[in-house]
Amino acid sequence: MRHIFSETWSGLRRHITMVVAVVVTTFVSLTLFGAGLLVYQQADLLKGRWYDRVEISVFLCTQATAGDNCTPGADITDAEREQVRQTLESNSEVAAVEFETKEQAYAEFQEAFDGSPVQDSLTVDQMQESFRVKLVDPAQFEGVVSAVAGLPGVQAVQDMREYLQPLIGVLQALQIAAMATGGLLLLAAALQIGNTIRMAAVARRREIGIMRLVGAGNLYIMAPFLLESLIAGVLGIALACGAIVAMVLFLTANPQVSLQAGAWIGWPEGIFAMVGVAIVGIVLSIVPTIIATRRYLRV
Repeated sequence: MRHIFSETWSGLRRHITMVVAVVVTTFVSLTLFGAGLLVYQQADLLKGRWYDRVEISVFLCTQATAGDNCTPGADITDAEREQVRQTLESNSEVAAVEFETKEQAYAEFQEAFDGSPVQDSLTVDQMQESFRVKLVDPAQFEGVVSAVAGLPGVQAVQDMREYLQPLIGVLQALQIAAMATGGLLLLAAALQIGNTIRMAAVARRREIGIMRLVGAGNLYIMAPFLLESLIAGVLGIALACGAIVAMVLFLTANPQVSLQAGAWIGWPEGIFAMVGVAIVGIVLSIVPTIIATRRYLRV
């Protein structure tokens, strides 16, 4: 083992510039890969929080709202509310109907804008009652909208996907871009690791030949090269994980009002990204080294 560690340290000193280049390339590529994992999870969180949970929102009239179906200065009546409920529940395209009271809407508003100046801008009486409608087929929403849009007491009918789809599309585009860029840099890092190991093997070909003559096995000869690439890979992984921690800290410490209304990534998603980065980084270090040593250590 002393010989293996000695050869590893010697190899790191001889090729310090190449090792630094490998660490930097691995760090950048793994950071972008980890960022892609975070964006992927963010898109799923937003989709799970709103896009899948709420398909159509039927907002009911209040004293403060105006609309063709609203009586000025009056809330929706019990009879009108019941008519809206029965219309929704009897529709074959509706899978489930959930009624949200003003108190529930206010509690959700307070949670969404906790710590924001907007939090105290509304009272319970200013909130709107609403029906949250889950559809059997989310693509078939026109029939439900037309059935309730003209009913007395209905102020507005909104399909939340109309507002969330552009944001999700942007996130998915960013995800693809980050993963594609990270993939290219991972390939570049793999090639650079393989090239570094090849150069190290060529520089030590005399020592390798001597070890072959004395009966050293392949694993014994490959061990220093594997340790060199693993050390460079671990350094790159540590830097990439540090960058991911910084991203999560920044996002959790500086929540934007527009994002507080939805779900935002936190430490569980950050840990998942770091685990993914660690696994990919270790594979990235080992596989090119094995390929390079199997090819260039034949003397």
